[in-house]
Amino acid sequence: MTEKAIKVKGLQKSYKQLHVLKGVDFEVEKGSIFALLGSNGAGKTTLIKILTTLLKQDEGTAIVNGYDVASQPAHVRQSFSLTGQFAAVDEVLTGRENLIMIARLRHVKHPRQVADELLTRFGLTEAANRRASTYSGGMRRRLDITMSLVGTPPILFLDEPTTGLDPEARIEMWKVMKGLADDGMTVFLTTQYLDEAEQLADRIAILHEGKIIASGTLTELKQLFPPAEVEYVEKQPTLEEIFLAIIGKKEGK
Repeated sequence: MTEKAIKVKGLQKSYKQLHVLKGVDFEVEKGSIFALLGSNGAGKTTLIKILTTLLKQDEGTAIVNGYDVASQPAHVRQSFSLTGQFAAVDEVLTGRENLIMIARLRHVKHPRQVADELLTRFGLTEAANRRASTYSGGMRRRLDITMSLVGTPPILFLDEPTTGLDPEARIEMWKVMKGLADDGMTVFLTTQYLDEAEQLADRIAILHEGKIIASGTLTELKQLFPPAEVEYVEKQPTLEEIFLAIIGKKEGK
């Protein structure tokens, strides 16, 4: 049996009269890329905050790396890194200095050596001694994710990591994420770009109005879509078409 990096069961969260999460269930396998899709207001950010101990759920359980987020938050925090929608780098510092600072804050041994190894791994060596304020958007995002990897956390949460990047920078980030999963890291990804999930994710879940309304591999989700109409060639549905069709079905009920 494949080990689970994250297990979520019956998760509920409300803000006064607003019921944001309404019994969310899913599991994430270790060493995989899991994509969570959903429109604005679907509950993605609330779910991420609960999984990263920034918010407490009202009902249900969430287990991250074998630890309960409610009763063992300190252990959970040692198990992951979180990269938000905007790069959280210190623009006054150089790329190397940013990494050394994070390594020291995390009490990692040999911080300079760790910084240099990460700079080399992610192609930032030439820019290492430049201030982060001079980096392009793609380089800044790459540095941000590199900083998240100091200390080698087993789980990486990426909240819309390629928002605002140009196509070339997005492709570079895709390569980084695939490489992390290939190395055994679990990547939990939220994205507004459906082609991103289509390219990267081992499993995909669609969160809509506080519930997971569909989940599975891309192949499994395609089976939920009506058979392709054949004229001259078979037209396979894109993930975007599947996403909109599933939401449309649920809203029409």
